[in-house]
Amino acid sequence: MKALWTIGLLLLSNTFMTLAWYGHLRFKDMEWSRNLGLFSIILISWGLAFFEYLLQVPANRIGHEGHGGPFTLVQLKVLQEVITLVVFTAFSLVAFRNEVLRWNHALAAVLLVLAVWLVFKK
Repeated sequence: MKALWTIGLLLLSNTFMTLAWYGHLRFKDMEWSRNLGLFSIILISWGLAFFEYLLQVPANRIGHEGHGGPFTLVQLKVLQEVITLVVFTAFSLVAFRNEVLRWNHALAAVLLVLAVWLVFKK
């Protein structure tokens, strides 16, 4: 159960982080944000990142074996990276439809899945 909570919280936290890091690139298409300066964009991104931390920190505490969770520190980090890329890929396909996924991107994803498999090998 802790593994599912950890993964769910990591998915949600990475959604907020992806919005904080890349969502502002679409602000130019929204009337309310066209005239915002860089400092305003940074503040909005920090506001989104706050919610990422509200989810990321509990995910790591719940999931870490030192706190009764099922994952080592390295396993948590590799899971987080793969989840980040999955969330980013979904986001980019929805928000940036002009971006093209190529064969090398797919191969990189396969290699990341292989990395997860390797990290969980005893």
